[in-house]
Amino acid sequence: MTITIRPLKPGDRAAWSELWSAYLAFYETNLPQLVFDTYFDRLLGDDAQDFSCLLAEVDGKVVGLTHYLFHRHGWSIENCCYLQDLYADPSVRGQGIGRALIEAVYKQADIAGAPNVYWLTQDFNHDARKLYDRVGSLTPFIKYARPKNAPTQKEKA
Repeated sequence: MTITIRPLKPGDRAAWSELWSAYLAFYETNLPQLVFDTYFDRLLGDDAQDFSCLLAEVDGKVVGLTHYLFHRHGWSIENCCYLQDLYADPSVRGQGIGRALIEAVYKQADIAGAPNVYWLTQDFNHDARKLYDRVGSLTPFIKYARPKNAPTQKEKA
């Protein structure tokens, strides 16, 4: 099996949507069509603030995706790279798709001069964490987020 990793192209909309929907379903999430449309357009754009996308293909079929973003960090001069999403079709899991996508993001980070690549996952994502333990280092950080129902400053005013 040969895995090809390549950037997202405009003609990949259907394949990307299928994988993105499956990824969201895994995390018990769904998003409005407007978010899908906007995100896909941004993934193809040239704004440095936007995410980039790489796809994994096997035998000409798109079987995996990753979204990543370069951003500044207060503790270094160089940008760092946040790998936000990683997904491989269940039919090809365990065949190196996830590793190939992560290593491709590492390569893009090296090209961009961003030595730090990091990502988050949920603690129950045991299968993915087996891979992450081989290709990354677990950190002691715990993520906190603003509560979904917390009023914004604008709403308080």
